[in-house]
Amino acid sequence: MTPAQAFAQLDAGAVLIDIRPAAQRAAVGEVPGSVVIERNHLEWRLDPASSARMPWATGYDLRPIVICMEGYTSSLAAAALQDLGFALATDVIGGYEAWQAAGLPTARPDQRAVEIAPGASPAF
Repeated sequence: MTPAQAFAQLDAGAVLIDIRPAAQRAAVGEVPGSVVIERNHLEWRLDPASSARMPWATGYDLRPIVICMEGYTSSLAAAALQDLGFALATDVIGGYEAWQAAGLPTARPDQRAVEIAPGASPAF
């Protein structure tokens, strides 16, 4: 979905999952309210059947919207989540670059405006 569509879905209960590594987030910023789950942890942090899941990942009706830097890695990650059973998983077209270009909210990493999942590195 477009950045504007993704932003609108956050008010409707979707969760924005930022899969970018700490170095990218430190260089350009973060999306306030997003959850940082680095790509190599994504499936087992969201799978309700996983003992390593996020506490709020309790069902396959979760609506994850994945964001990466340019929209390529997030497309593959969203497809992997769909394969896992998250029928509503999708990603942001153009990634963080498009989000920022659309004038949507961003934050510096030192503002600590994101939730960092276990195993993910903070960008500050």
